[in-house]
Amino acid sequence: MSSPDGQQPFERIIWIVLDSVGIGAMPDAAAFGDPPGADTLGNIAARESLKLPNLCRLGLANIKPLNGLQPADQPAGAYGKCRLASPGKDTTTGHWEMAGIILDKPFPIYPHGFPPDIIEAFESQIGRKILGNKPASGTEIIQELGAEHQRTGRPIVYTSADSVFQIAAHEAVIPLDELYRMCRIAREILRGPNEVGRVIARPFQGEPGHYVRTPNRKDFAVPPPEGMLLDQLCRRGVRVCSVGKIADVFLNRGIAEAIKTKDNADGMQKTIEVMRKQPQGLIFVNLVDFDQQFGHRNDVAGYARALEAVDAWIPSLPLNHRDLVMLCADHGCDPTTPSTDHTREYTPLLVYGPGVKGGKNLGTRATLADMGQTVAENYGARIQAGASFLSDLQKGH
Repeated sequence: MSSPDGQQPFERIIWIVLDSVGIGAMPDAAAFGDPPGADTLGNIAARESLKLPNLCRLGLANIKPLNGLQPADQPAGAYGKCRLASPGKDTTTGHWEMAGIILDKPFPIYPHGFPPDIIEAFESQIGRKILGNKPASGTEIIQELGAEHQRTGRPIVYTSADSVFQIAAHEAVIPLDELYRMCRIAREILRGPNEVGRVIARPFQGEPGHYVRTPNRKDFAVPPPEGMLLDQLCRRGVRVCSVGKIADVFLNRGIAEAIKTKDNADGMQKTIEVMRKQPQGLIFVNLVDFDQQFGHRNDVAGYARALEAVDAWIPSLPLNHRDLVMLCADHGCDPTTPSTDHTREYTPLLVYGPGVKGGKNLGTRATLADMGQTVAENYGARIQAGASFLSDLQKGH
């Protein structure tokens, strides 16, 4: 829908994924192995005294009641929540759906480790035996097996409740280039019925008992089907800059500039830097610490402080008068449950900007693809799934 002067309604869109910040269990969550009552935002708010004045001003506490957080009488943003239409609860599933890809079957998972034929093929091609081959927390398995890995040179292979084949290696034992080569080998092996969503390099450093993961993680994702949002924007000449792991999830497709980040603080700073130099197009951001540092580690206080840090950052975004900012999540990862896995939750949706009509309740969207369709329509494109809410955002409509 064009504006009266023939221009696109919003010149620039800043789309920020707060990785794993879910807002309550979906009705089918138990079928995906979730513990009862998973609710990332709700349960953190019940445990911690959250101070999120800027998110609440935009309408966060208007989406659903959150302990200690006051709904806005007149929200400055449009607000709602999205259901995940695809089967799954992982990064690839969530991000792909945002871009218009709704899966008809989930990516495979391996609750008992990978089958012998996969491991044997992998060991044969890399010329080494492996350690691990089980579901595990990434930080815990390097403490458990790191010393043996350093003694033997065997890489640590593990998975999780998500569709991932992860390879951890000490950077002084297996150099990054070699670790990335191993990941490419695994990616080629894991095809057909074993086509996991991502193969992930998980390098670490340090000494026994004090191992720490480094920022040199690298994801090797399944190629997304043709025609998704970033393909469509590229065809229309819309510049897309990604910040964080977005480029890994989409294999750089349709992305003009991909900026890596070390953590949330780095991602927030780099988002501001990109906004200062790119006045048009899409800036697509993933802030991963919620998931990687706090959700998977059941660090409730750390998760709460990370939410507050993003809340404090929001007013510093250098907005132009025709900017739209969209805040959302891709799934949940409730740190208050006994599990360290992702949770299948609704995701919050907050949309604001100088030209955005505040106070609009966008309701419960049928799919995360509604966000992608909204972005597509703004730039005169269309994707295969999703219902745009662009007209609900424009003042005067």
